Amino acid sequence: MYHAGNREVQDRFGSRALADRLFEHTRRTSFTDDDRAFIESVPFFFLATADLEGRPDCSFKGGSPGFVKVVAPDQLAFPDYDGNGMFKSLGNLRVNPNVGLLFIRVGEKRGRLRVNGRTAISFDDAALADMPGAQVLVRVIAEHIFPNCPRYIPHLELKEESIYLPKADCEPVKPAWKGFEKFRDVVPPRAR
Repeated sequence: MYHAGNREVQDRFGSRALADRLFEHTRRTSFTDDDRAFIESVPFFFLATADLEGRPDCSFKGGSPGFVKVVAPDQLAFPDYDGNGMFKSLGNLRVNPNVGLLFIRVGEKRGRLRVNGRTAISFDDAALADMPGAQVLVRVIAEHIFPNCPRYIPHLELKEESIYLPKADCEPVKPAWKGFEKFRDVVPPRAR
């Protein structure tokens, strides 16, 4: 989990022993019941990807709680919904399957969980039928699962879900920018 760069900075700040102890006691490769409950309760996470040259990209991924599912002891899956059409994350995953996910819970019971692993993306997975609005399914095989200290998470309150979240049997709400004159002629039709 640690490379020479990590070790160099750990040694500079005298934290190598702490880093090793954290690895020994908190890092795992299988999801616990608490991990599953945490992941399936949050309405968003952050997804870090990189292209073949290592240029990073980070995306916000949101949905109704439960949109990310732990589907095996070492695997989770999440849908990719209609976005801006740039496909930065999915494009990176097509050429570099390495990924980092950061789940954050806000409110009274704040928490963070990191999942690093390798992905497989599917455009025709049978599970997509049960995911309204999903255009792609991303599966992540976990290589490192570990909690992160939540002390710097501000006290925030989630008031309501986004009106844009896909719902079964409902026409999706189109974001205003897709109707702007400079974009509307190139916005593709929704596939699902």
